[in-house]
Amino acid sequence: MSKHHRNRSWAPAPQPLPADAYVIDDHTHVASVVPFAREMNRQAQERGQADVPVFSIDELLNKAKASGVEGIIDVGCELPHLQTALDMALQYPQSVHAAVAIHPNEAVLHGHRGVQGPDGLPVQYKPWHDTSFEDAFAKVAELAEAYPKQVVAIGETGMDLFRTGQGAVTIQREAFRAHIALAKELNLPLQIHDRDAHREVIETLLNDGAPERTVFHSYSGDAHMAEIAKEHGWYLSFSGTVSYKGNDGIRESLRIVGLDHAMVETDAPYLSPMPYRGRTNAPYMIPYTLAAMADAVAMPVAAVARATRATTRRVYGI
Repeated sequence: MSKHHRNRSWAPAPQPLPADAYVIDDHTHVASVVPFAREMNRQAQERGQADVPVFSIDELLNKAKASGVEGIIDVGCELPHLQTALDMALQYPQSVHAAVAIHPNEAVLHGHRGVQGPDGLPVQYKPWHDTSFEDAFAKVAELAEAYPKQVVAIGETGMDLFRTGQGAVTIQREAFRAHIALAKELNLPLQIHDRDAHREVIETLLNDGAPERTVFHSYSGDAHMAEIAKEHGWYLSFSGTVSYKGNDGIRESLRIVGLDHAMVETDAPYLSPMPYRGRTNAPYMIPYTLAAMADAVAMPVAAVARATRATTRRVYGI
C-alpha cells in the first residue's frame, strides 16, 4: 500500500486490561479526534475506500473504558479549545479532567504575525491569533483558577523549535516562563511540550525553578536527558512513540526514571502505537503502548498499568 493509500481505518480494540489494572490517559485531545476522523473518512471516500466510522465523544470514552482506560486528561492548548476541554470535564466528571495552556507554537502566532515559518511553509493564522498572547494567557489563568476541580494541570506548554525561526525562540521562552510561574502560583502540575528544544526547555526550568510536579508529555529525549529528569524528580509521560523501532533512547529513559515517575498517554489523535502507526489515535489504544512499555522494563502489562495509574493519581490528585 503506497504512502498515499495507507490504511486509515481505526485500529482494532486491544485485549482489555484486567479490571484491577485500569489506567488514565495522561494527555489526549479527544475533542480533536472527531474532526480528525472525519477528515480520514473524507480521504477514504475520495479514494473509493470503505468509510471510516466517526465516533462521538461519548462513544470514544465508552470504547476507552471497555479497554480499561477509565479516565483521561483532555488538553486544551489553543485559545478556542480551552473552553472545550473544560466543558468535557464538566460534562463527564467521573472520567474527564482538563489541562489548559497556550501551546508554544500558538504563543508565537498570538499578536506576532510574520515571525514563524523559516522553512518557507505557510503559517496558518486563525482569527483568534489577533488576540494578544497576554489576553490568551489570561484566559488560561482565569479558567484554571475558576475551576480547580476540573483543571488539574497547566499544559501543554514548553518550546518547539522544529519549524521555528530565531525570532520565535524568545517569544516561546517567555510564554513558557509565564506558564511555569502560573503552575507554581496555583500549585498545579506542568505538562511540557518539547520538540527539538531539549536544552532550551531544561535551561528554562532550571533557571526559573521547575514546578514540584513537572511532566514531559510524549517524552522524546534520550537517556542523558532522563538522568537529568531523574535527578530533579521530573516525570516522563510515554506515548505510542515508545513502541517505534528507532526509539531505543525513549525506552532506556523509561528504565532510568522508573515506573514511579512514568505515565502513559495517547496524545490522540496523533502518535498511534505500533503496529497501527499512521492511523487515528484514541484513548482505547493505550494497552498497545502499555505493552511496549512492559517489554522495555520486562514486566507484565498489568503491573505497568497499575504503576502508571498510581503515578498519575499522585501527580494530578485525581
